[in-house]
Amino acid sequence: MAKRDKDLFDSLRAHGVRKKVADGVAKSVKGAAKPKVARRAVSDLSTVVAEIQDRIQGGPEKRRAAAKKAARTRKRKAQRRSDAAKRAARTRA
Repeated sequence: MAKRDKDLFDSLRAHGVRKKVADGVAKSVKGAAKPKVARRAVSDLSTVVAEIQDRIQGGPEKRRAAAKKAARTRKRKAQRRSDAAKRAARTRA
């Protein structure tokens, strides 16, 4: 069985990391396994942290409001172009 960093393993488990992930990271850091496992775990955890921070700051609601505003703007601009084209057509006629 590969050796693992017991303190790191215990710390990860105490912070809610699953046993299989904590074991892979602890073995990877100790040098018994490939460091790819630790890199992947760090990447996954940082993605989760970013998602949590986004939700704390109201991310989905902010994006939804921005999308609605952009849609209103596009609709208003399209109506202006249409009105201008109609005026131009009347002028040419």
